[in-house]
Amino acid sequence: MMPTEKAIGLADEGGYDLVEVSPTARPPVCRIMDYGKYKYEKSKRTKESKKKQHVVHVKEIKLRPKTEEHDFQFKKKHAEEFLEKHNRVKFTVFFRGREFDHQELGQRILARMRDELAHVGVVEKAPVFEGRLMTMYIAPNPAKPGQRPKKPEKHREEAARPPAGEAVSSGGNDQGVPESQGEGSNAENQDK
Repeated sequence: MMPTEKAIGLADEGGYDLVEVSPTARPPVCRIMDYGKYKYEKSKRTKESKKKQHVVHVKEIKLRPKTEEHDFQFKKKHAEEFLEKHNRVKFTVFFRGREFDHQELGQRILARMRDELAHVGVVEKAPVFEGRLMTMYIAPNPAKPGQRPKKPEKHREEAARPPAGEAVSSGGNDQGVPESQGEGSNAENQDK
């Protein structure tokens, strides 16, 4: 503990600031520090922590009671991609005119979507009728501790290529010997 004037003098001598850390404590607690550097480091830490966070977005997929098979599969594929990226998906079925009398068609479509996406997501909110819309929310499956995300698979062409550094024979040399060492190589023909 020291008087305020002495603490301010010490801070000025070193080119630092006197910062009140805990004003409600008796006596108040102060610290001698470079306040500009402290603010900079604090903002840097908050930016770094924000980079590591994943913001969950809600993606919407719109359906109709008469959605055909190909369209259904196309929309299901997009929903899988959204869920694999850890985004929530909102499915909306619109009803127009006489379709409104056949709400079971919308429930059937949403139930089918739920069943086909069970491997990547879970129903967060069951189908609910709101006016002329029926909505359902599916959230991604919770990640298991220690589980890493899948790495993208290599293309077939890359997998079929030999590793770098290995020579590949293009001719009749079936013995696995690089062409430069086999019979009839260009080096031998040039010496003759």
